[in-house]
Amino acid sequence: MASTVTPGSSRLGLQGTIDEQEISGKNDMMNSGRRLRILVAKPGLDGHDRGVRVIARAFRDAGFEVVYTGLHQTPEQIVAAALQEDVDLIGLSCLSGAHVYLFGRVIELLKEKNADDVVVIGGGIIPEEDVAKLKRLGIKEVFLPGAPLRDIVGWVRGNVTPRS
Repeated sequence: MASTVTPGSSRLGLQGTIDEQEISGKNDMMNSGRRLRILVAKPGLDGHDRGVRVIARAFRDAGFEVVYTGLHQTPEQIVAAALQEDVDLIGLSCLSGAHVYLFGRVIELLKEKNADDVVVIGGGIIPEEDVAKLKRLGIKEVFLPGAPLRDIVGWVRGNVTPRS
């Protein structure tokens, strides 16, 4: 079951945090009249969720609507939740080594459901040699450990618009 992270005022005390200037006045409504909706998910058997929770909170603090699906989700569950929640972006996190299969399966299912306009990004412990492979599969960007939160949020703001 998906749990929604609602907008709030709490701050992350981590390097690369989003500062008030970056948040204020930016609601990412673009032309649609609504904020970006982001689903963050942990596909597969990976049970490490600290990083994905930090990302979800950074997205929330940046003014996005965020849905976190929780641990141990199948690609089918992730895509079903993304469609039900009408998200613009899916952020996948994987530390188990199964990223190529799991991320690729999410892309495949989105295409099957005629929802390949949903942007998918990934992160986690991913060997650099797999980044190009993931991008060929349809992952729009891959963020490796240590990527500053402001860079991730900035990429989303510059590359994702609300779906019509």
